[in-house]
Order: sequence, then structure tokens, then C-alpha cells
Amino acid sequence: MSDVLRAPAELKYAEELDWLESVDDSPKPFAWRLSPKMIRLFVLGSERADGLDREISQKWFGDRSIVERAIVTLASDRGLLLIGDPGTGKSWLAELLAAAISRNSTLVVQGTAGTTEDHIKYSWNVSMVIAKGQSRESMIPSPIMTAMEAGSIGRFEELTRSTSDVQDALISILSEKYISVPELDSDGIVFAKPGFSVIATANSRDRGVNDLSSALKRRFNFVRIPVVTNKKSEAEIVRFRTEELLRRHQIELDVPPTLLDVLLRSFGDLRAAAASAGSDDEKLESALSTAEQIGVLEDAVLHSNFFGERELTARTLASSLVGSLARREPEDLAILNKYLHGVVEPRSKDEGGDWPEFLDGGRDAIATLS
Repeated sequence: MSDVLRAPAELKYAEELDWLESVDDSPKPFAWRLSPKMIRLFVLGSERADGLDREISQKWFGDRSIVERAIVTLASDRGLLLIGDPGTGKSWLAELLAAAISRNSTLVVQGTAGTTEDHIKYSWNVSMVIAKGQSRESMIPSPIMTAMEAGSIGRFEELTRSTSDVQDALISILSEKYISVPELDSDGIVFAKPGFSVIATANSRDRGVNDLSSALKRRFNFVRIPVVTNKKSEAEIVRFRTEELLRRHQIELDVPPTLLDVLLRSFGDLRAAAASAGSDDEKLESALSTAEQIGVLEDAVLHSNFFGERELTARTLASSLVGSLARREPEDLAILNKYLHGVVEPRSKDEGGDWPEFLDGGRDAIATLS
């Protein structure tokens, strides 16, 4: 995997999946590679009570009931719709589930305004059609059709960003479990094999972009992914992702727990301010998600490694926070400046530690951008 920028979960954790499959003696639905219990263990990690001969790392941080309901849904005839705010780990959970069930998480359709029915059904190889006519060989199956033929999991990212025509085409697939190809005289129906299902994701902030029809909603079980509010869980997520980054870049740089605490508390303060704001102009444009915290820390780590003293400092962290969250000028800069003067400045006097340097770094970053 050294020559792959980002390996899919089934490659990244291939050794773990192989081992789990070798010791898995529980019943498996359809042609699933792992049983539901082993899939849950793969996603959430092992505990001593599981009695395994080796430790399985935790890959998704969230409530166990969410993972269990998602797995049960995929074993039924209904599709799974993971819905939540940006940065709550919907896509990552979908990838992990597809990897554990099918050992293939790459059968993905990305929902956009330009997504068409061809993207979820099929298209044609024009040169082959001209040379030999329309046939199964000249047909280009979509990722969803490929999943149907293999009896595996297909994924649909950002479902609400696709148009109603595309959503209507998905209704037929989820209901009938086949795709008709009228251009072919024979062999014109592609049936889904047992085990086929669809995991879709939807951003709860995209409500009103392309609302789902009642008919499509009935074909999905909704599983809502909440925003992580537990400080300990959020710290684990940020630390987990940062360690992955350091390994990928082969960077030997420590993230001091005190600086991680500064980052977590800063985001907590800014979320509280956004919740009490009277208008959108008084809120940062950022969703202040866990994913954005990871982005801020990633930026600070890389800057420290390439341009600093190979040591993460509070000043660099503050500069990354301001640079990442200041998306509107002057509104976001004014909000961040108010936060520094109203919260960080008193805290730096009362608590000391990394806060004074964090305050100075934030002020300098705002002055540079103003």
C-alpha cells in the first residue's frame, strides 16, 4: 500500500479482516464475509471479554447501538441511510461496513447535481457499440449494478445532492432488485444476487437541496449519526486520525496532551457561542465538526514538521485554527477575534500553560488575514 495515497478499508485492514474471517464460526447472512458480531467487532474494536487471541483496533468511535442497527438493516431487504451533520463519520462507517461485509468498499456513486441515471444503472462503450452493436460486453455497468451482480454492498454518497430523477431510479432498484436493459433483446434484465444492499449517506444540513420523496424514504432505514459531544470520545477520534496522518507521512512528532486539550476546549467554546448566537452572521460558517478539528490539527502538525522546529506549539495550533475557520471576511475574523479577547485572554491569565502562546498566535494570524 506504500504507493497508494489512500487505501480503502479492505486493503488497509486486510490482515485483520483475514484473521477475523479465519476464526469466525458464527452464522453469516447471504454471502457475507463476516458474521454480524465480527463486523461489529471489526468496526468498534475488541475488548478483553471478547476472548480473542489478538487485539482488534477501534476504527469508528460512536454508540454500539448505531453500528448494530446498521448491520441489521443491511441483512434485511431495506437500504441503509446514514444521516447526520458534516464530519460525523458517516462515510467512514459506510466504508468500514462495506469492507467487512463484501471486502469491497469502492463501489461508490457520488451524488451531485450532475449525477445521472447512467451513474447508478449503466452506460455504453461507444466504440464497441459501433463495432459490434449493443451487447452485455459493450455495456458499462455502474457501481450499483456491479454490486447487484456480485451480491455485495453498493454505496451512494450525498444522496440529497442528486436530482429527483436519480432518486426515482434508485427507488426501482431498491424495490424490484433488478435493472432492466431495454436495449438488449435477450439477457436484458440484471438481477441482484442475495447480499446486495445500498448504504447511502445524507448531510442533515442539506435539507431542502433535493428532499427525499416519501417513496424513497420507505426503502431506507434511517440511522442518525449524532455529533460527538463527549470530550473523551472526541479526543480519541482526533488522536486516532492524527496518528494515522503521522504514520502516512512518516513523521515523528508528538502531539502534547495539553495542546490537544486546548484544541478540544476551543472548539467547545466556539460551538457554545454558535448555539447562543442570534443570527447566522454571528456564527462561524464552519460546522465546527470533529472532522474540522482533525483538519486543524493536521495542518498544524504538517506546518510544524516542514516549516517549524519539528515540534508542535500552541502558536502554530492557533494559526491553523484561525486559518481553517476564517472563511468569511470580515464576519468570521470578527467572531474569532471576539473569542480570543473574551474567552482566551482571561483564560490565559487565570490558567497560564499553553493559553498565552495560543492567544498570541491567534492574534497574529488574525492580523495577517485582516
